[in-house]
Formats: sequence, structure tokens, C-alpha cells
Amino acid sequence: MDQKRPNFFSGQYVDRRSEAREDPDWIAAARADAGSRYLLNRGSTQLVQAAPEGGIAFLDNSAPLVRAAEAASLVLLGWFRGERVVLVDLAEAEAFEPPAGTRLAELRPLAPVLDADEAGLLAYARALGTWRARHRHCGVCGARTAPIRAGHCLACTDPECGAEFFPRIDPAIIVLVSDGERALLGRQASWPERRYSTIAGFVEPGESLEDAVVREVTEETGVAVSNVRYHSSQPWPFPASLMLGFFASATPGSAVLGGGELEDARWFTRAQINSGEALAPPSQSISWRLIESWLQGAS
Repeated sequence: MDQKRPNFFSGQYVDRRSEAREDPDWIAAARADAGSRYLLNRGSTQLVQAAPEGGIAFLDNSAPLVRAAEAASLVLLGWFRGERVVLVDLAEAEAFEPPAGTRLAELRPLAPVLDADEAGLLAYARALGTWRARHRHCGVCGARTAPIRAGHCLACTDPECGAEFFPRIDPAIIVLVSDGERALLGRQASWPERRYSTIAGFVEPGESLEDAVVREVTEETGVAVSNVRYHSSQPWPFPASLMLGFFASATPGSAVLGGGELEDARWFTRAQINSGEALAPPSQSISWRLIESWLQGAS
């Protein structure tokens, strides 16, 4: 397996050019550039081609939606496939009629049919849109916030406060625990029948990633783990997580006690997983990447 292959939603799909965010005239530059492309976000949905397997429906400067967009709704994402890309971030309640041949769609069900780079760009835009929607007021004084730095910072509009807020990312660990010949997988009650996945949970304040792995596995399954090893990470904008993938070891024969948020947790051999006894998570998830690595001999 190619260990260097990026996880889905990851990779160098966009040139962010963060220095361009400091240009106070960045919107004028975008509107003057005939090559500028606009990605439209409304609530948790994004504008894509109407065809079931269609990709992003980029708009250009001539589109009425772009011409009418308020400056506060625009965010400079960077350069994608060599072209400047700007997010038009509409409020969920804002009236909107998709242009002909396009539709609004949620990213999660759409992801399996998207090119990896387009999926990454939509994940980036979705995360920014969620953050902006949840930080319309200052968390210090309650005044309205306004975007600065090309939309990548929200600043309190009260000059006596002046607090600044940057995009929030919630770190979460996700771990494939093995006792040598078996993998420890769990399921939530809301999942499809037979669906099992690796153990995951949010990192708490004052906690290292390795400590979070040990705590989450113990809380959810009662299994004690050691030898925690980092594998890879994945942005997961549902709504704002960064999944940090690990392997960990357990003593052979460790009993699973259950509890926590899981409906069930148990050990599975490679043969059981390969036979479909455990329905694997979606192939776009880092959970599947960890299980796939283990099936191919990683420990």
C-alpha cells in the first residue's frame, strides 16, 4: 500500500497563497480577473452540476449571483487548477435559485462521485462556511463580527473589544487497535446493519493525542492499549473535525467490556472482515484507510 497517498479530502489540491489575504483590495483584484472562479456555499450545501456525477458548478464574474454578492460573503480560498477561487458564502435562510443545470448538494453523500481534488476544495469551503455561520457574534463581548484577511479571520466590530477569531478545528483521534491477529471495531446504533468502524473520539483540553487514544479506547471498550503509533490525518468537515489516525496494541485475549457511546464493540479477524461479517466504513474515510492498512499487514 502507498503510505504516501493522501487521505480523501487531503492533498495539495489548492495553492492557498495566504499572503494574498493581506491585500485590502483582494476583492477588486478577483472581480478584475476574468479567470476568477466562484464556489457557492449556502448553509451546509454547495453548488454542483445537476448531473448525478457532476462536479463543482463554478461561476464566473458575469454570473448575477456573483455580481450581487456582498463583500462580507466572499472568502479567498486560493488558486485551484491555476485559477483564483473565491467562496460565495450565503446564509442558509437566504433566498436562492440555482442557475440552470446546477443544484445544491450536501458534501457527504456527494463525495464518492467527486474527483479527489474537487472533494478537497469543497471540504475546505464547507469548513469555512460552518465556522463563519457559528461565529457571527464576538465570543467576548457579544458584538457582531466582520470578516478581515480575505474572510479567514472574523473580528469584533466593537473597537473597545477588537477580539479576533480564526477558523476552529476540533481534533479527534481515530485508532485501529490490534491484538496481533484481530482488530477491535465498534458500531453506533444509528449506523447501517453490520457497519463497524475503528474507535474514535475528541481530544480533551490538556490531553496529548496519545493520551486521548488510550482514554477513548478504555472508555468505549474497556480494552487497555499501548504502543500508540501515528498513521495519518484527514480533515473531516462534518462539521469541523481533524481526524488523527493511529495504530495501537492490546494484549492478546483482551476482553471487550463495552459501554460509552457504542452499541457494540468486538474483535474481528482479517478473514471475518474480508468475508463481510463486518460491513466496512466508506472508502473515503480514514477509518477505512486504517482497516485497509491492517488487512494488508500493518500492525
